[in-house]
Amino acid sequence: MQFVTARLKNARVSAQKARLVADQIRGLPVSKALGILTFSPKKAAVLIRKTLESALANAEHNAGLDIDSLRVSEILVDKAAVMRRFSPRAKGRGNVVLKQSCHIKIAVSNS
Repeated sequence: MQFVTARLKNARVSAQKARLVADQIRGLPVSKALGILTFSPKKAAVLIRKTLESALANAEHNAGLDIDSLRVSEILVDKAAVMRRFSPRAKGRGNVVLKQSCHIKIAVSNS
C-alpha cells in the first residue's frame, strides 16, 4: 500500500465547515468522491476537490499509480491562523470580526 498526499494550507474557510464536507468522502473511491464534491453546494467542496485532484496528479506523475484504483484513505482538516478584522460600531467602538482558515491534507492509497 502506497500513500500519496496533497496539502492546501490557509484555506479561507472555517475548519468546522470543511470537516462537514471531508466526512462525506473519507474512505470512498476517488471517482465517487469527485462526484460528491462536484455537485456539493458548499464552498469547502471546491477547495477539497482541487486538493484531491492535486493528490491524484501526484499519484499518477510522482508514484506512477493507476488513478482508477485509488481511495481517499485519509483526509485531515486542521485549524489555521485566524485573521482579526474590526467593524465600526456606535459611539466610537469597534467589534472584532474573526476570519477563520484551515489546513487540508488528503492522502490517497491504492487499496
